[in-house]
Amino acid sequence: MHHPGPPRFTTVGDAVELAPRDPDPNESYEWTLLDAPAESDTTVGDGAVEYLRPDVPGVYRVELAAPDGTHQLTVRTFPDEREPARFEIPVEDFETPAEEIDRVGVIGLFNDHLWGRDEAVREGDRYVFEAQLEPGVHNSTFIVNDGEEHHHREFTVEGPGRPRISLDAVRDGDVFRIEANARPPADSSTEASALDVVFCLDDRADLEESVLEVDGQTAKLPASAIDEPVGVHAVALDQRHSVRDTVVVGDGGDTIAHPNEPPAWVETATIYEIYVRAFAGERVQTTFSALERRLPYIESLGVDTVWLTPILASPTEHGYHITDFFEVATDLGTREEFESFVAACHERDIKVVFDLVINHADHEHPAFAQSAAGVPEFRDWFVWNDRAEPDADRSRGPGPDDMRAQRYFNWSNIPNFNYGEPAVRSFLLDVVEEWAPLVDGFRCDVAWGVPHGFWKEVRERVHEIDPEFLLLDETVPVHDPDYHDLEFDLHYGTEVYSALRQIGSGDAPAGALLDAVADAERAGFPDQALQMRYVENHDEERYLAEYGRDSLRGAVAATFTMPGVPMIYAGQERGMTDSRGPIEWQSGDTGLTNVHRRLSKTRSETPALESGTLERIEYHTDTEQAVAFGRATDDQRVFVALHFGPGTATVRLPEGIGSTELVTGAPIEATPRDDGVAVSVADVLVVEATD
Repeated sequence: MHHPGPPRFTTVGDAVELAPRDPDPNESYEWTLLDAPAESDTTVGDGAVEYLRPDVPGVYRVELAAPDGTHQLTVRTFPDEREPARFEIPVEDFETPAEEIDRVGVIGLFNDHLWGRDEAVREGDRYVFEAQLEPGVHNSTFIVNDGEEHHHREFTVEGPGRPRISLDAVRDGDVFRIEANARPPADSSTEASALDVVFCLDDRADLEESVLEVDGQTAKLPASAIDEPVGVHAVALDQRHSVRDTVVVGDGGDTIAHPNEPPAWVETATIYEIYVRAFAGERVQTTFSALERRLPYIESLGVDTVWLTPILASPTEHGYHITDFFEVATDLGTREEFESFVAACHERDIKVVFDLVINHADHEHPAFAQSAAGVPEFRDWFVWNDRAEPDADRSRGPGPDDMRAQRYFNWSNIPNFNYGEPAVRSFLLDVVEEWAPLVDGFRCDVAWGVPHGFWKEVRERVHEIDPEFLLLDETVPVHDPDYHDLEFDLHYGTEVYSALRQIGSGDAPAGALLDAVADAERAGFPDQALQMRYVENHDEERYLAEYGRDSLRGAVAATFTMPGVPMIYAGQERGMTDSRGPIEWQSGDTGLTNVHRRLSKTRSETPALESGTLERIEYHTDTEQAVAFGRATDDQRVFVALHFGPGTATVRLPEGIGSTELVTGAPIEATPRDDGVAVSVADVLVVEATD
C-alpha cells in the first residue's frame, strides 16, 4: 500500500515531506493539494516526493495518486513558533588573523548542517549570524574560510515549553473511550484541565471524521463502526503543541495498542556499545567469533543489550562509510558467523542492536560511482549541487553538467542519499528488511539527516517483523522530541550528557543534573520517551581522559541511578583513555570494572532505579560537587547521593533511611542533623527511604 501514513502535525515555517510508502521506482506518483485555509497561497508539486510548506495555521489536505489508487493525507498546522536568534563570535576568538579571513560560514540544524549555505556577517569586532528559530537550545558552528578553523556556539531562544500528552483507551460496551492525559509545560500558568486537545482519525481508516465524538479531553469511537484496526491521534495545545500520542483500537474486539510506546524490555535494559574493530585488543583481530568468545565477560557486567558499530562492508575502521549494504565486512567474518554471534547473545538473553547507516553511502559505493558518471538509472540517487555551491564534494561530468554531491559538515567521502528519489527509498527499505529480522533493534546513524516521514515508515516496517523492535536515534547535539512522534523509542540524553561533562570540568555544580532532566521535559518529550544515559561514546573523548577517575565514578553512577537507560561504551569500564583505541584487557582497571558491575546489579535489583520517577528532595552538602535526589515507584522509594570530586562529601538527606547502602551492601553510618541525617559519600550512595 502506497498510502503516505499517519496524519501530520506541524507549524507554519516547517516543511512536511510528502512521499508514497513502499514506492515502485518504475511507477508514477502524483500529489495534489485538495484543501487549504482560505488565506493560504501554498502549492505542492506533482512529483513522487514533494514538500508541503504551510504558510498559515489550519488544516491542509493533500492527495496522492498511486498505482493502487488515491490516498489522502491531513496536515494540521499550528502558528509559527519561531523567534529571532542571534549567534555571534568575537573576531579575537579566531586563531586566523582577521585580515586573512575571507568568509565565515555557519552550520547547524537550522540549515541541515550544509557547509556553505549560510555566512556570518562582520559587525564591528565580531561575526554575527541571525535566524528565526523555535524556542529551545540551538547549536551552531562557525567555519573560517575553507574549514581550517571552526568554533561552536550555543544559543537559547526564549519562549514557552511544549505541553505533553498521553492517551489511554478502554472499551465500554459498544464504544471505545479515549482519554487524554494532557500536561502543561512547567513554565505555563495553564491548568492541565484547561488545555485544548485535538483528536483525529488516521487517514488510512475508511471512516468519516464525524464518527469520532470529541468532548474536551475525551473522544469516543463506536466499536460497531470499525472493521479493522484504527489509529486515533491527539496533540495537546498550550502556547505550542505537543508531540502526538496515538492509540490503535481493535477490529470489533477489545484490542488496544500504543504504537508510540517503547518495547517493554528497553526500560530495564543496560546497553554496551562495542566499537567493533578495537574490541578484541591490540594484538588480536576482532571478528564475530572473537566477539562471541567474549560474551561471558559482557554478561558479567550485567549487560543485556549489545550495540555494535557498523559491521557492513566498508573501507574504514569505524565502518560508517558503507560500500555494500547487504554484505558484512569480510575482515569481521561471514554472515553465518554474525548470525552465530547473535544466536549466542540470545542464548544469554542479550539483545543485539545493529548500527543502521542510511543517510549516506561511501563515495566508492557503486550507486554513487554511477551517479557521478551520469548513468540515468542512478543520476538522482544523490543530491547534486552546482559546482559553485561549496556544500558538495565530487564532480559529475564536464561543462554545464559539472556538479558536486551534497554532504553534511566536511564529510567529503560520504555523499547524502536523495530521499526525493523513489528508487533510493525502495533500496533503503530493502536494507531495513534485510537486517531487521536478524537483530533486536537499530541504532540509526545521523537520524536527523533522514526525513521524518521515512522514519515513520521504518517504524511500521520493523514492528511488522517484531513488535518489540527497538529504534534508537542519533540526533545530536539537538535533542528534538519530534523524533518520538511515531518514530523512535530511545533517544540520546544529550542534556544529561552535557551536564555530566560540565560537572566534570568544574563549569557546573552537580545540581545541574536535575535541571538537565527538567530541560528534556520542558522540550516536550513525552513521559514514555526513554533517554539513553552515557558519559562517552565512539564520537566523544573518554571521560576519564578529560576529567579524571573521581569524576568518572560519579558520572557513571549518575547514568545508573537517574531515569533512563544506561549505556557503557566498551573500554570505559576498563579505564580506557583512547576513545577508539584497542581495549586493554590485561592492563585495564579491574577496580573500575567492578564499580560498573556493582552499579548494574544494584539497578537491576532496585525497582525504583529501573523505573521510578525522579523526585527533588531537600538535601544539603558541603560541596558543589555533590547532589542528591529521590527515585520512587508505588512500592519503593530510594535516596541517591552522587559525588564527583576527590575524597568524600558530606550530604544531609531527609530523615527515615535504611541502614544498608544498596550499591556496596555496607552498613550506613548516619549522623542525625536538624531535619535529616548526614552521610558520607565517596562517589555514590543509594539507600532505601523508610518514611
